[in-house]
Amino acid sequence: MLEKIESYPLHGGQLQQIAERFGIPVSQLLDFSANINPEGPPSSVLSTLRASLDDPSALTEYPDLQLTELRQAIAGYARAATPNITAANGFVPLLEAVLRALPIRRCLLPVPAFVEYRKTLGRAGVEIAPYALSPASNFKYDPAAMAAGGEDAILLANPQNPSGICHDAALLRDLISKAAEKRRYVLLDEAFIDYVPEHSLTAETDEFSNLIVFRSVTKFYGMPGLRVAYAVANPALSLSIGDHVPPWPVATLASRAVSAALADRAYADRARAHNLEHRISMQKELERLGLLAYPSSANFILFRLPAGIDPDIFWQHMIVEHGIVLRACANYEGLPTGHFRTAVRTREQNNRLCAALAQTLETIRG
Repeated sequence: MLEKIESYPLHGGQLQQIAERFGIPVSQLLDFSANINPEGPPSSVLSTLRASLDDPSALTEYPDLQLTELRQAIAGYARAATPNITAANGFVPLLEAVLRALPIRRCLLPVPAFVEYRKTLGRAGVEIAPYALSPASNFKYDPAAMAAGGEDAILLANPQNPSGICHDAALLRDLISKAAEKRRYVLLDEAFIDYVPEHSLTAETDEFSNLIVFRSVTKFYGMPGLRVAYAVANPALSLSIGDHVPPWPVATLASRAVSAALADRAYADRARAHNLEHRISMQKELERLGLLAYPSSANFILFRLPAGIDPDIFWQHMIVEHGIVLRACANYEGLPTGHFRTAVRTREQNNRLCAALAQTLETIRG
């Protein structure tokens, strides 16, 4: 049943595709390939959605064109002014709007990176200058080297995906300052910064006129079925970005749900504490099994198989024998073979993963 893999799923969370491929019911698969909060959405979100469904206006009236209440909720959460906020139904539409709004023709792209960066830049006709990050140095950014080129912009992430590495806010400020000296924009994806909010730069977009920060709501709050993300920039730049976002980009139900989620500070504190505890425990177990695990600050861990372990056989064996889906990282540019990313889930699920890893590695080694 095991075969040479011609292609892996482009993104995590593609359980239906994997179920059909291996003839396994989706209900029997445990997904470690998608970086979603295992606690699910806050109870306040569910109660808000139920109440909204009892309100006919939530469906019969158009959403607020300006998304005023949603942007105010985001502003309070992200420590930014409301005019600095642009919301849309996901990160990609926001990046597309930025690329339409700004004169970006060439962009530095540190790799490995989220695969949609390259695809979105390519669709916009932006020339990409890859900048290889070294696994040996834990994918560390080098501000001087990255700002030294002739690109119009730099697109980076903190924490990174797939590595989970988080850079100190001071290092990023240094990079942004160096880029500003050469009139270069910095496009900063903070999709997973909710786990380390002290390193977010959303509160500093008035200080740095060349900075645009992107953040997601639905990953951290366990509701990716509601597509909501936002960009933070200085008011003039934010207004220009908003002009390139299609009207009514966020549905009323999604807007109300996200506003409720952002107000639930107890949920956020609990999610961060649980993730930290479980991530540290999982990292230790991965290392005990002889896997190279990188020091993540997000809700996932990147690891590399030992030499001699076939990654195709490993990935398939975890699915077929244990019903566990990992994110194969073969399609991440610049990442050496044998890398996989695992989400951090509940203690019981993490224990199941580690037991399956131990059995699979023992079986493959023979």
